[in-house]
Order: sequence, then C-alpha cells, then structure tokens
Amino acid sequence: MRWIFIEIKKFRFFLSQIFQTEIFELGNQSFSIKNITEIIFLIILVIFLSRTIKKWLNGWILIALGIKKGTREAIASLINYLITIVGILIVLHNSGVDLTSITVIAGALSIGIGIGLKNIISNFISGLTILVAQPIKVGDFIEVDNLSGIVEKISIRSTIIRTLDRIFVIVPNNSLVEENIINWSHKDSKCRLRIPVVVAYGSDTLLVTETLLNAARKEKKVLSNPAPKVFFKGFGDSALNFEVLVWIKYPPFTEPVKSSLHFFIESELRSQNISIPFPQRDLHIRNLNNLIQKYQESDLVTVTENERKLSNSPVKNQLKTKPKPSKSNLRDLLKQISYFSHCNHIELRDVIEKGYRKIIPSGEIICREGEPGDSFYIILSGSVEVFSEKAKKHIINRYAGEFIGEMSLILGISRTASLKAIEDTILFVVDRENLNHLLAKHQRLADKISEELSLRLETLKKLGLLDERASSQEKAIAWIRNRIYTLFGI
Repeated sequence: MRWIFIEIKKFRFFLSQIFQTEIFELGNQSFSIKNITEIIFLIILVIFLSRTIKKWLNGWILIALGIKKGTREAIASLINYLITIVGILIVLHNSGVDLTSITVIAGALSIGIGIGLKNIISNFISGLTILVAQPIKVGDFIEVDNLSGIVEKISIRSTIIRTLDRIFVIVPNNSLVEENIINWSHKDSKCRLRIPVVVAYGSDTLLVTETLLNAARKEKKVLSNPAPKVFFKGFGDSALNFEVLVWIKYPPFTEPVKSSLHFFIESELRSQNISIPFPQRDLHIRNLNNLIQKYQESDLVTVTENERKLSNSPVKNQLKTKPKPSKSNLRDLLKQISYFSHCNHIELRDVIEKGYRKIIPSGEIICREGEPGDSFYIILSGSVEVFSEKAKKHIINRYAGEFIGEMSLILGISRTASLKAIEDTILFVVDRENLNHLLAKHQRLADKISEELSLRLETLKKLGLLDERASSQEKAIAWIRNRIYTLFGI
C-alpha cells in the first residue's frame, strides 16, 4: 500500500510542476497554467458580478427611482459593460500583466482586426450609440426595413425585435443607426389610424358622419380624447369618399383595431340603410332603333316584353326607392332639444363629434352618489329619477330635453345624487374634455346650465360652492355663468 501513496504523491508533484511551468512571458511577467486559470476564474467572477448588479439595478433600484423601462435597460446595460471592462483590467493588472504591453500588441494588430472585424466593430459602436442616445428603447414599437415589432433587448452587437406574430428577429445595430426608423413609441405612444370608407351618392352626409362616429366609439381600444373624427375626403367616380380618424394608445393594436372598426362600420352602415356602392360604368348604344327593329323582325324579343320585364325588375324598384334615414338617429333627437333646435347641419355635426348616444334600459343605474363626475348627460328621450341612496330619498324626475350630471362635472365634486332610468332612456353623453369644446361653441347651452344650477341655491350653499354675495337667483345665475365661462374658456 505504501508504494500506492508514493505513486499518488509523485503524480501530484508532477501535476503541480505542470501547472507551475512557465508557458509564455508578457512584458516582465511570466505566466503558467495556474496563473491563466486564476485569471480566467476571476474574469468569470467579474462577469457574473456585473450581470448580477445589472439585474439588481434593472429590477429594483431604477424602478424605485421611477425610470421608464427603456431607459432602465440602457442604464443597466451601460453599467454592466463598464463594470465588466474595468473589472477585467483590474484583474489583469493585479495578475502582473503589463497593460502597456497589451496596448502595443493591440496597436500592432489593430489594422488586421479593423479589416477582418469591421462589421462587428461597426455594430459595437452602433450599439453604444443606441444605448447612450436612445433613439429606440426596450419596449418601443418600431418599423425598420419592412419589419415592425417590439424591441425586446438591445445588446452591444445586435437588437432583438419581436414581431406581432411573436417571431424574434435579430437585427444588427448598424442597420438601426444607418436606416430610417419609425419609432411609434418615441415620447408619446399614441397613434392615429385612418379608415377609408365610401358610400353611395345620395346618402345623407350628416347621417353618414354620425354612423361612422358611432362605429368608432364602439371599439373599446379607441381613445375618447382625442375624439374620433370623420373627414369628407371628396367625390369619387362612383361614391362619396369619407375617412374615419381614431386614436389608439398602443401601436401594436393597429391591425386588430382596424379589423374591429371595419366590422363595426359595416354593421352600422347596414343598420342605417347606407349602401357601399360597386364601381359603375354607363353603356351607350348607337343606332338603338335599328337594333330593336332587327330583333323584332327576328322574333327574338320585343320592346314591349323588355319594358315589362324591366318594370317588374327588383333592381329598378330598388333604384327608385331611396333609403329613408332612421327617425331615431342622433341628429333628429338633438334637433328636438331647445338649445340645439336652431343648429344647422354643420353645427349639429360638431355636437355629434363631442358626444355619443347611450341607451339605458328601464331600472338601470346611470351613476351613483359619491362617484367622481366624469360625464355630462342630456336626456334625448325617456325619463330619469334623481335620488339619494344615503338618505333613501327621492329628489326629482328629469325628462327629455333636460340635462343631468352637470353639477359634479362642472364644479369638480363627487356625484351628489344617484341617477336611474325610469323607462328605456336615450342619453347624449359628453365627457369633461369634450364638454369644454361644446360649451365654447354653444353658449346657449352654457346659459341654460347656469340657470339650472341657480335653482339649487341651498345645495350649492351647503357644499360651500356658492359665493355668499350670490344670495338671490339673479346673482347666482351671474356668478355661476361667470364660473362656467372661466372654467371652460368661453
């Protein structure tokens, strides 16, 4: 057994001799396998430490500072590279490596490296440019070279983009620096979509506008501010050309939202009997009488028979019958309201753009006491009960032509009462931002609201919202009107 221990000892000595044998010299320092192993181990440790610090910064510190995701990624990556480079230099220096010697060697090899690795170096510099200047950030939705997607990761050499089909594409950084890039998320992620629509000649343009706006507002991802708009683009060969413009918050939703809007628009146009025309061509026949005579002589067909068939044709009857607009369209309902009754089509179109129609079934709660006031309602048809849930008390009923919800919205307070539909009710709903524009253009409505609020002197006094000097109704109307004018810049 003793000879086994002797052999093991000799083998260990042999290994130690191998590890301590000098392999090469760099400057004045000699390097063995042991030295190289230690350096490699320390470099791996530095890389692991830098990546841990990057995750720590990106997942905690920078989030706590309220920095956005893309900026967090850029800062964390730069610190990661900085720690890695500095750490490696420190390891090499402490291991006795003469850094000036490395500089000389690197300078001698720079020409060859520059020629052979020019693309890698270009991508490296481009990566640093992207991380520092941040033309794009992680999480941005971009388009470059017919490729669109979300930026998943930015590294020194390349950037990973995830397309809407969840395909990961690796793009060299120099392509992102040298090519024209569309960054949908730069500064503001909101984007506007344009949906072209054509309708038949003879269609009511105001009804078309209302219908298209109703379709746009049915899509939940369409923003209410900025509000959807409809442009009358011009007169086509066979149709009137319109365009629906809507805003969405997140560009990757572009295609799904467009598809949804197409469905809603088609459904709304069909419900209002507004037709989307086919391309049409007129055919003019010369010497028609000679052709008719020829056919009569041949006993193929008679003019009388043709006229009879044409008179019974459903196509002709369809052409004679023009679709009648729905009597319940928003324009006709608004015309029944006193302060909109004198508005022309252009003014009514502006009103329709600022709000939307909402149908409330009988017995449904519209809003509750204590909720924030974010909408103003005009009753177009039906009736609404105003009551207090806390006091379990009926206050008043409101009917067609009256408005509700104005106090909390205009005065900036919570709902002072709950609202419930007594019967099937149609409301015209306007949010605060659009109410600003509506009152600025329709001063009669602002005056009507002032008169209505002045009737609630006691309520306003209890809430501490009425000036003590406005004790009479006339003074209250003037005070409230001035406040509305000031709030909404009228």
